[in-house]
Amino acid sequence: MDKRYEVYALADRHFYDTPDRLSDGGEQAAPLFEAARREVPAGWSAARVGDWLTLTPLAADGRPHAGPAQGWKIHASATRANAERIAAIVWDYCVPRRIPFKFVPGPHLLHLRNAKYAGRDTSGKFVTVYPDGEGQLHTVLRELGALLDGFEGPYILTDLRWGEGPLYVRYGAFARTYVVDERGALVPAVRDGEGRLVPDRRSPSFQVPEWVTLPEFLQPHLAARNTTTVGELPYRIDKALHFSNGGGVYAGTDTRDGRKVVLKEGRPHAGLASDGADAIARLEREKEALERLSGTGVVPEVRDWFTLGDHRFLVTDFVEGRPLNAFFAERHPLLVPDPDPDEVAAYTAWAVRIHRAVEEAVEKVHARGIVFNDLHVFNIMVAPDEESVCLIDFEAAAPAEEHGRQVVAHPGFFAPPDRRGVEVDRYALACLRLALFLPVTTLFVVDRGKAAHLAEVIAAQFPAVPREFLAEAVAEITRGTTGRPARSVPLVDPADWPHSRDSMVKAILASATPERDDRLFPGDIAQFSDGGGLGLAHGAAGVLYALAASGAERYDEGERWLLRHTDPAPAGTPLGLYDGLAGVAHVLELLGHRQRALDLVDGILRERWQHLSSDLHGGLAGLGLVLGALADATGESELGEAAAQAARILVSRLGEPPAAKRRAGLLRGASGVALFLLRQYERTGQRELLEAAGAALRRDLERCLIRPGGSLEVDEGWRTLPYVGDGSAGIGMVLDDYLAHVPDTAEEFAPVRAGVVTAATSRFYAQPGLFQGRAGMILHLSRTGAPTEHLADQIAGLGWYAMAYQGQLAFPGHQMMRLSMDLATGTAGCLLALGAALDGPGPAHLPFLPPLTRP
Repeated sequence: MDKRYEVYALADRHFYDTPDRLSDGGEQAAPLFEAARREVPAGWSAARVGDWLTLTPLAADGRPHAGPAQGWKIHASATRANAERIAAIVWDYCVPRRIPFKFVPGPHLLHLRNAKYAGRDTSGKFVTVYPDGEGQLHTVLRELGALLDGFEGPYILTDLRWGEGPLYVRYGAFARTYVVDERGALVPAVRDGEGRLVPDRRSPSFQVPEWVTLPEFLQPHLAARNTTTVGELPYRIDKALHFSNGGGVYAGTDTRDGRKVVLKEGRPHAGLASDGADAIARLEREKEALERLSGTGVVPEVRDWFTLGDHRFLVTDFVEGRPLNAFFAERHPLLVPDPDPDEVAAYTAWAVRIHRAVEEAVEKVHARGIVFNDLHVFNIMVAPDEESVCLIDFEAAAPAEEHGRQVVAHPGFFAPPDRRGVEVDRYALACLRLALFLPVTTLFVVDRGKAAHLAEVIAAQFPAVPREFLAEAVAEITRGTTGRPARSVPLVDPADWPHSRDSMVKAILASATPERDDRLFPGDIAQFSDGGGLGLAHGAAGVLYALAASGAERYDEGERWLLRHTDPAPAGTPLGLYDGLAGVAHVLELLGHRQRALDLVDGILRERWQHLSSDLHGGLAGLGLVLGALADATGESELGEAAAQAARILVSRLGEPPAAKRRAGLLRGASGVALFLLRQYERTGQRELLEAAGAALRRDLERCLIRPGGSLEVDEGWRTLPYVGDGSAGIGMVLDDYLAHVPDTAEEFAPVRAGVVTAATSRFYAQPGLFQGRAGMILHLSRTGAPTEHLADQIAGLGWYAMAYQGQLAFPGHQMMRLSMDLATGTAGCLLALGAALDGPGPAHLPFLPPLTRP
């Protein structure tokens, strides 16, 4: 579970959106600090940039003052209690001295920066001040530090602390400048000692760039920072199990007796829960709850409680076993095309038995007067005997007599606001009944009425599940939804084409926000990265592409939006096919806007594009495909030569030893490279390109394995992937194209193709999306010529995730906490896949992967 998605689910009940939208007005607008409501001083400009309010002094000509592009910047941290005062002090200090600064303008945004799963690289940063040189840096630290003496705040992990107050320093970029890094991604940049752009590192530990000298007045503060160590503790840290903004969780050994233990760390003022409790307060709650539950046999025993520096540590016994979620991948019977009835029955009995064991454990917790408040599949440890369970992670626990609401929760088990006290745990137990069979209960965050539909699916797939077991779960989950249908699913079935197409198109267009600048269609949270609202995977270009490919009427207003927002494109917009400008150029060319497409490509070729990564998603393979297609369409030889140069670079890289931790698959593996080399071979007839494509495919196939049941999947070590984006289905699509040119290798690759088809015909996939879910399997099967019944089963299975938006058919996005309309994760991708499967001649397809034409 990617915890970032929870933050982006706060501002809108249907779609992922930026949390700063909470302060944009309306009845639900979040409050602002007094400083954020002040009038902009004369001679200054103010602007909202994401969750910052930036204030910049103006030069005599009325333009923003041109200060240094990089240097030592000052950050101030703050708590909810003192942020109002700190913002006012910084404003009153910086404005008369004409020092640029920015701050987080509202308490809700400050809370999110310091929440448990906020980014550790941005945690604690409430104010940023931009001094002009080291002299002013020292002055501001001394003077502003004195004004803020005694104020508390969370420790800023990326920075060096100034004294004991809330000020910190870090060397980095002031202006928005970007460079392609060693992994081929476009990242924020600074200039090194020789004037070259290099990545501006923002890892959660203080680092001084090698060409920068730490000012002498900061040396004592660095020495003070290095005085706290774990060397004197009676525990050896063996490995880190988990990190959050609140601290780490570590597996360790008690050196006094060899006992295996777990050490949980709490950082002051950080890792906030929804009630404002920081990591230390939550750790104290856990300690008190576990001590109250001591001897029950269903929780770990407390062993120690100590402070190191200003961090608090709770030490408990190490619990043997595995978390419940770990059993799904190896045991769930629907991960094959034709589940064995005996295995389905055995799994059913196991799941019901495990659920009863969890119920009994929760009953013991309640009997001691404690509410768990955070029951989910990651917090349930199943013992090696697979008969008993242990509950872990009690930092959200509370006395039952408080009858309180949930403050921390997994989205798939998040109780509605009317559930309090022990009812919170009962709701989670009801969700667990369904999640054990279909682990998609995050859908209930969008619509609890979906529980009835999932129960019907479970009853059909697991005939031995007691009907009262499911009925009781649905009744508990949907309790309180008075006036709403018990089953809230669209009237249109995905297989009902073209009615389903028309319904999805209506949903997509109804969701459009052409008045916004950051995005046109709601989609994945990735669209809120630099330029992400434009691109093929998550932005406007991808949705417009899917609409056109599926035969929908042109959305002229959407095209105008995309043209307007690429004139020019925002600084820092990535360059690639799926993540950036190359993909936008490709779609604009397809829609008839050739000059804008050429302008965008011209801008790409002025960058260090040769240093991009190799992959299809954001690298040379995707760019090369766009360059080659534009060269063919326009006849411009410079574009053709750039495509040929990209091919030469990629062939050369294939001659290098592969990286040990390389990724595989269509988007980020060697298969995307193979796709480009195949298309370039078709353009030029150069046999070495075809041979290199075969080598690239074999490199990806080396990363695959055959699972029990015959499914060929990409092996990532801790999981295997069958999907189009990063799994075997995407490899299989390129392999099919390769075999069209090299039919004499068909026998060699026949087992591979069969294994990919098996991977694409499993009964269950965790998500519906095109690149990481069932829609991608529909696309692959429709392209590779799989049996009709396999395709029909997958289309029917897509309906398991169907949701309604304004009465029309829509699908949830990644993590399934909100709907999505984008190509990679949402409704547009499902539209494209269904169009490929159901639309007859000239079906929809992914860019550069048209329907197969075999010799």
